[in-house]
Amino acid sequence: MISAIVTAAGKNRRMIADQKSRGIEVKHKLLLDLHGKPVIIRTIENVLNAGVDEVVVVLGHFSHQIIGVIDDFDDERVKIVENPDVNVELSETLLNGAFNVESGLCLCVAADQPTITTETFKNLIKKASEYFEPENIVSVMARQKTGFLDSAEGLGMPFVCHSDLLKKYLPGREDNLNPILRNMVDDDVVFYGSPALNDLELVNINRWDDYLLVLEKMGR
Repeated sequence: MISAIVTAAGKNRRMIADQKSRGIEVKHKLLLDLHGKPVIIRTIENVLNAGVDEVVVVLGHFSHQIIGVIDDFDDERVKIVENPDVNVELSETLLNGAFNVESGLCLCVAADQPTITTETFKNLIKKASEYFEPENIVSVMARQKTGFLDSAEGLGMPFVCHSDLLKKYLPGREDNLNPILRNMVDDDVVFYGSPALNDLELVNINRWDDYLLVLEKMGR
């Protein structure tokens, strides 16, 4: 069983600030158009095409805007859950997702990562699946070093790990992701970094300029 958690619960603060400063109509970054489809749908499609059995999309802030777009997505593998409290950190959003997926390997992805290819997702899943102890590995897209890693420096989503690892390390943590990954490294959880296929995969859509860059590069 391979599950996926797509986190889509953030405050969208940087994009809103950019749009207001430029006099642009304010629109949630996940709903911006990427060549005919919203950002979040591009991300979910890439995840589904990686061969996962289920996708849990976790919503929080602006859920009333995002939910309608996902509801129109015609795939029975996609399920929506909402954080009970919108004012939570990423660790709490991921934990909510972990409690709503089947036990097993889980691909964790930010909804603002439509640039990450299905091939990269497959590579991360493959590495975690092949490891002799899949309950003790985090297979992550590396931004610096690749191969077996001795540090979580610079690491974040996307990554693949067993849902039990999420349930072990996330409870009680009101934090961003990297400090929790560092704790895993300290506890001898195995980390394996796979390279991004291209520089665009390293871009999350946080600001207006990120969106313009992705719009241009993905149109080629």
